[in-house]
Amino acid sequence: MRDESNRGDGGVPHLSPEEFRELGHRLVDWVADYQQRLESFPVRSQVAPGEVASMLPLRPPEEGLDGVKGWDAVLRDLEDVILPGVTHWQSPSFFAYFPANASGPAVLGELLSAGLGVQGMLWSTSPAATELETRVVDWLVDLTGLPEDFRSTSERGGGVIQGTASEATLVAMVAARERARRRGAPAGSEWVAYASTQAHSSVLKAAMLCGVAHGAEDTTHVRLIQTNDRYGMRPELLERAIREDLDAGRAPFFVCATVGSTSSGAVDPVRAIGEVMARTPMNSSGGWLHIDAAWAGSALVCPEHRDLLDGMDRVDSFAFNPHKWLLTNFDCNAFFTRDRQALLDALSVTPEYLRNSASASGAVIDYRDWQVPLGRRFRALKLWFVLRHYGAKGLRAHIREHVRLAQCFEAWVQEDARFEVVTPRSLALVCFRSKPLPGESSKDTDGRNRELLERVNATGKVFLTHTVLLAVEGAPARYVLRMAIGAATTEERHVRAAWELLAGSVR
Repeated sequence: MRDESNRGDGGVPHLSPEEFRELGHRLVDWVADYQQRLESFPVRSQVAPGEVASMLPLRPPEEGLDGVKGWDAVLRDLEDVILPGVTHWQSPSFFAYFPANASGPAVLGELLSAGLGVQGMLWSTSPAATELETRVVDWLVDLTGLPEDFRSTSERGGGVIQGTASEATLVAMVAARERARRRGAPAGSEWVAYASTQAHSSVLKAAMLCGVAHGAEDTTHVRLIQTNDRYGMRPELLERAIREDLDAGRAPFFVCATVGSTSSGAVDPVRAIGEVMARTPMNSSGGWLHIDAAWAGSALVCPEHRDLLDGMDRVDSFAFNPHKWLLTNFDCNAFFTRDRQALLDALSVTPEYLRNSASASGAVIDYRDWQVPLGRRFRALKLWFVLRHYGAKGLRAHIREHVRLAQCFEAWVQEDARFEVVTPRSLALVCFRSKPLPGESSKDTDGRNRELLERVNATGKVFLTHTVLLAVEGAPARYVLRMAIGAATTEERHVRAAWELLAGSVR
């Protein structure tokens, strides 16, 4: 018989604080146990398509759980149904894509955010949510060495937590277009945005979402600029493209430079790109330079990596993801701009039900005007917990150890005559492959590397991913394996084991 004691007047079986406490303890214990047994699981899920769904009922339950005891069934399903279908991103042997760090302090911050249930769209809907966010993003300015005019206390700039780098790119693009309009771009302008061929697909998606690009194949309004032999954008080709578009009557308005590309960790020459924009009419019409440093931006906590900031004096906005490599679980993007008014002009809509005296005073920040959605979670809590727990020294040690491990891996690859490093290591990312055999076609070399990757991943001992590096100056595109080191618990023994598995599996 269901315990009726916790039902409200409407018969809704809410958890009492005592029941919530008991279940919360069990789930925190479960998470802690999961962290301890991470290495016992295959890194990449081994289930077949549809296998998880086949174990779930087609229809929702009519009756709820029979009190706390009923949760035993949920925890069994968590083990038997959900866990086998999880790819373990926090495994120390996860080397795929880029890291998606989680840490104990961040998880606790996420729990507190959920428990408080704050909707921080306006300062007035929770002053602490806004003011803590303002303070921690300003801390990031200090930690990463960003220019002072990205700080919220500067005359025109400031920072905000977005969900992802993709959202940051979209926000930057709509702000850029609005600024260009306000500086005299004619109505009905045929807008053009620019990025390198190595830029993240979110640049194109942003252009599609805000109506700049007319579909994924639109190369007229999103110009992808060819790169040099290290996969950074070629500034002279950017300048040529901008002048061609100006001559054709189009309106260049936005350039996205990548610092740490997804494929190879390539870095665009930010200073040279800014100089190109400055010496073209794009500058006077409000052209906007955005930096996507989604992964590599975390490395800026280490002073030795701040050469990545060269040219930041010409940048309008900058974004990176603490949820990638700074021990703060997804989602958490730090977005900074020198021109917060452009964001407000592009994104502020104020219906009567949002009007309040604090907002009207102009003395507070309403972050709903700095993003696409209206509502926003209390994401600053987890970032605050991480920054307080680790401190600058701990964060620097975290980044430096992963860079050191990547240097070790790169050296092991270089010492084995069967392998080659395809492009110079970028921070903690190494792109490599099995070398072509004598007389082997590029297609067959790619095929062998594809098979090598699948054999290694099928063991469940590690998980790596690949990319295809596009042709540079006439060279054929190459299928390349990526070793992206960044899980919070990865040690040298895990990297060594991955290399030994790769070296022992090559054919």
